[in-house]
Amino acid sequence: MLSAAGGPVETRLSRRRLAVLAVFSSYSLVNAFQWIQYSILSNIFAVFYGVSFTQIDWLSMVYMVAYVPLILPATWLLDTRGLRLTALLGAGLNGLGAWLKCGSLAPSRYPLTLAAQAVCAVAQVFILGLPSRIASVWFGPTEVSTACAVAVLGNQLGTAIGFLLPPVLVPNTPKDIDLMAHNISIMFYGTAIVSTLLFFLTGVVFEEKPKYPPSHSQAVLQTVPPEDYSYKQSIINLFRNTPFVLLLISYGIMTGAFYSVSTLLNQMILTHYEGEEVNAGRIGLTLVVAGMVGSIICGLWLDYTKTYKQTTLIVYILSFIGMLVFTFTLDLGYLTVVFVTGGVLGFFMTGYLPLGFEFAVEITYPESEGTSSGLLNASAQIFGIIFTLVQGKLTTDYSPRAGNLFLCAWIFVGIILTALIKSDLRRHNVNSGIMNLDVKAVPVESPVEPENTALKVQSAL
Repeated sequence: MLSAAGGPVETRLSRRRLAVLAVFSSYSLVNAFQWIQYSILSNIFAVFYGVSFTQIDWLSMVYMVAYVPLILPATWLLDTRGLRLTALLGAGLNGLGAWLKCGSLAPSRYPLTLAAQAVCAVAQVFILGLPSRIASVWFGPTEVSTACAVAVLGNQLGTAIGFLLPPVLVPNTPKDIDLMAHNISIMFYGTAIVSTLLFFLTGVVFEEKPKYPPSHSQAVLQTVPPEDYSYKQSIINLFRNTPFVLLLISYGIMTGAFYSVSTLLNQMILTHYEGEEVNAGRIGLTLVVAGMVGSIICGLWLDYTKTYKQTTLIVYILSFIGMLVFTFTLDLGYLTVVFVTGGVLGFFMTGYLPLGFEFAVEITYPESEGTSSGLLNASAQIFGIIFTLVQGKLTTDYSPRAGNLFLCAWIFVGIILTALIKSDLRRHNVNSGIMNLDVKAVPVESPVEPENTALKVQSAL
């Protein structure tokens, strides 16, 4: 790859990349915390608002429902208006939803808390698709998978804190609604203040892209004029890509199962261990923290080996085994066993999330990372809604085991689909200088920092 002057193109890592990653991970954390804070206290919020468990479940499922119709407009905005604006929208809506919740601190205001959660759900649409884009635009080829894992890690950590902190802040006081409202207010106002601070940090730290491309694959994309980019054609290309379609379904199954287990965990635990709300939160924390460790290990492994399909398939199989073990040990009467099996399940199931993102970017390059990630997340939300509704019904009418076996069956289907994916590592091959590629997709050109290094793509590419 040569510059206009005939020399090699300059790629350089920006120091700002770490700050961008840290701020994004932080506001993604708060958004995930707001997603799960109702579900882990489902029995308490059902009493406080005087509504059914199904209505409390909808405070979680609204995240999934909002994502599906809004993901295409959100990815279009990311591709045409850029990373900075999308990040500001995500952080800003996250803060707005948190402040609206502060106005719902009365038993008659369930509709307002649902509306506030819907605003947070819209914020999520501008958050979940960014890890792959941030990793690709800001990080080099030897750290891109780890950076994506860390970006996903922020969301996982938010879920973990959402499992741990709410049961501590809001103990079950069904005979004292005023005390319950006071405890909920501490959680709501604290979240709102942190969300606002992170919004301002996003405005300070985020830039569209670094001055110099961090990798040759990003340099190639910057050679194509932005007017040559077609969002519609990018979507068509993705759905014509058979490996991506298979990954789209298998990713949706795995992540949708995780969403369902997270939403219904409180109900599953309390069915067999009455009065153990705090331990239900701790089990959820164990599940997600183990998954965070899994994510980082998988990210480092991918950067070292580039064995995307093999790693994805192995983690999928181990998630299936972990789900089976969790299902058949849940009702043994030993919480310690549930902690261990939950941790094993979380290590593989949650650790799978960044694998899917990075595998998708590899097999769809040069299509936009935001679009492929957005479609993966849309699939996850659709499966998450279906799985939560069906598993919740099976859990209520029969037992948690019936609901978990339903998920096991679908995860087995996901294993078969993952085994059928053809591994074509296009981005890796471009970075290695061994791939013939006609570049047809390009992310938005930076409105902040003009590039002086006009690049020419060698015929070898």
